[in-house]
Amino acid sequence: MNSRITIQQISQDENISELYSDEDIVIIDNVKNLVDPQPARMNMNMLVICTQGRAEGDLNGRRLSICKNQLTIFPPNVTVSNFMVSPDFDFKAMFFTTRILQSFLGEKMSIWNEVMYIHHLHVLTVEDRDLSYYRNFYDMLRLCIDMDGQTPFRIEIIQALLRAAFLALCGRMKSEKGEDISTVARGQAGDNLFQRFLSLLNSLDVKRRTIEEYANRLCVSPKYLSMVCKKTSGKTAGEWITEHVMEDIRYQLCNTDHTIKQICSLLGFSSPSFFGKYVREHFGMTPVQLRYS
Repeated sequence: MNSRITIQQISQDENISELYSDEDIVIIDNVKNLVDPQPARMNMNMLVICTQGRAEGDLNGRRLSICKNQLTIFPPNVTVSNFMVSPDFDFKAMFFTTRILQSFLGEKMSIWNEVMYIHHLHVLTVEDRDLSYYRNFYDMLRLCIDMDGQTPFRIEIIQALLRAAFLALCGRMKSEKGEDISTVARGQAGDNLFQRFLSLLNSLDVKRRTIEEYANRLCVSPKYLSMVCKKTSGKTAGEWITEHVMEDIRYQLCNTDHTIKQICSLLGFSSPSFFGKYVREHFGMTPVQLRYS
């Protein structure tokens, strides 16, 4: 069973045909071997575009499917498991860090976070009228990637094209949700704090910490952090922490061979008995029952 997969591991996988990679981005043109794919947990964002066939799998325990002309977007620390692909399944994929995504989107990162984390919109259908638009983006990107490595500003040109593509995608996501996107006036400082909180939460292996610990790392008061989270997302900082801890528990129990004692240590629980109580409280079953559910 797999642990978290990093961008470096993807770029070094001999089964993957890379189009481009750097420390923040890996673009995959195709995969040589997709037989019996194992559960995986990425520590970066992932975007998959289905160009042919069909695939389906569990995203943090929720069943999703993707077919031709659909794209799926996964935020960091999502577990993808129990997935199956049709014999003719073909796709292109990109893995990218939150750092580069923030540099691409700037203040529009708040739209991305709202759609990803609050509305949980992970599958988008590309309309026929948009297909040529995205194909032209991809063709231009290929041309730039194939340019000689000594060409001046090659990386800057590639990143400029990717930034334009991500802005277009962010606009598409906003259009998809329409009026569901929050119209509450949220100051730039509040948006930025919520983004920093999500980034910090996703970056930590041990997420079960007090709001005070998170607030101290972000140099704000616990009360202000919770207020900003509630105003921006409809959930308090404590609710966001609990949600992420639950996903870590689900992943460790359902997708690894770690013992209960090992999981307690990995996730920062003081004892198996306290861990069992926490699992029963939030999942309505024991750790063993959750593991085999």
